[in-house]
Amino acid sequence: MKPARKRQLVDEVRAVWRVSIRRACEALPVDRSTYRYRSKRTGEGVLMKRIMEIAETRVRYGYRCIHVLLAREGWLVNAKRVCRLYREMGLQLRNRSPKRRVKAQRREDRAAATAANQVWAMDSMDFVHDQLFDGLKIRILTERVSREIGYPKTIPLDNGPEFVSKELDVWAFFPGRHA
Repeated sequence: MKPARKRQLVDEVRAVWRVSIRRACEALPVDRSTYRYRSKRTGEGVLMKRIMEIAETRVRYGYRCIHVLLAREGWLVNAKRVCRLYREMGLQLRNRSPKRRVKAQRREDRAAATAANQVWAMDSMDFVHDQLFDGLKIRILTERVSREIGYPKTIPLDNGPEFVSKELDVWAFFPGRHA
């Protein structure tokens, strides 16, 4: 039974039998500390609004990924708190369908390039596959054009298996930390 329901029962016993809090708590049995407890949580409206915004734009993100994004934005929030709010807002994902059936939601249409070196086509990026002497397979992202003319403002990707990963997300967010 939740604490709110226990408080309600104590109040009903007090009203009907006209007894003290102590006697009502003893009769049910409910701890007096449970009855007297008042939450010290501050308003979480702003945080809940931001979690909802992230969940609407990233429809397949769970509370863990949302917690990572909040931390990157500078929110000092515990993952367990994000989980609790995520559940309270009814955002829990139900029966995950296979990824091949899930269509990505576009947040905005792609804008046409208005200047040179503003957008690159997907053909300029490719992965090279190889195998080392000990059998370890490696994949390397090649960007030969960037050495000659510099990096573009945006690179549209096709969300292939190479470009949908937490490692790539970390690499893009912390560009100086990759090997």
